[in-house]
Amino acid sequence: MRPVLFAVFGVPIQSYGVSKALAAIVGAWLLGRAFVRNGLHKDDAHHLVMSATIWGFIGAKVYYFLEHPSDIGLHHLGSGFTWYGGFLAGTVAALVVIRCRHLPLGLVAGLIAAPLALAYGIGRLGCLLAGDGTYGKPSNLPWAMAFPHGTMPTTVRVQPTPLYEALVAIVLAALLWWLGRRAHPVLVFAAYLVGSGTARFGVEALRINPPVAAGLTAPQLWSLAIIVVGVILAGATLVRASRSGTGIVAPSGT
Repeated sequence: MRPVLFAVFGVPIQSYGVSKALAAIVGAWLLGRAFVRNGLHKDDAHHLVMSATIWGFIGAKVYYFLEHPSDIGLHHLGSGFTWYGGFLAGTVAALVVIRCRHLPLGLVAGLIAAPLALAYGIGRLGCLLAGDGTYGKPSNLPWAMAFPHGTMPTTVRVQPTPLYEALVAIVLAALLWWLGRRAHPVLVFAAYLVGSGTARFGVEALRINPPVAAGLTAPQLWSLAIIVVGVILAGATLVRASRSGTGIVAPSGT
């Protein structure tokens, strides 16, 4: 693995940071195209991604410190992030931008789904390259990996769970892109919630996070919450469409 990709004038360029920057750039580009295709302004898409990314990182760091208060300090500012903290903070930031710029919430939610899934996959590839400790349990599988030079090194061959998550996220992004051209945007976002939550819940069985309640880890509890929200959102959308007779087909342009 390569925590540091290369150096520029002696400054190390880390794979973790590069992956997160690339995820934001790709997400902004894809969302900008989707906005234009649906009669919205590309600049709004870029502002939305930038705000969600910045506040997402802040939320992920704060959540990590709440989980690991002994790590609070300057030494840990550049490492240690909890995805669900970023998801919550990024969601709040996105909602603020959507409200301030008077964007259609349902449509934007559907347009965000596929770019968000793909960006997550790109970010997880960065976790794999960095060897940041998000890998799984020891394993003798042919594709098991050791991370002797990772930011959290291990010489034991373990399940490469970031790779699993990246592959699932890329497949989910493709499915959401396909669904986005055929189904109502809110249903697309609900599918993202259910799909991403299910994937994270499953991969946790291969990781080493300790259980916190009912034999489940904190990420699994958050995953269940996100799945439930997705199911409720989908159910409410289907009921509303049935009562109004509007159907659940995607609006023209998506």
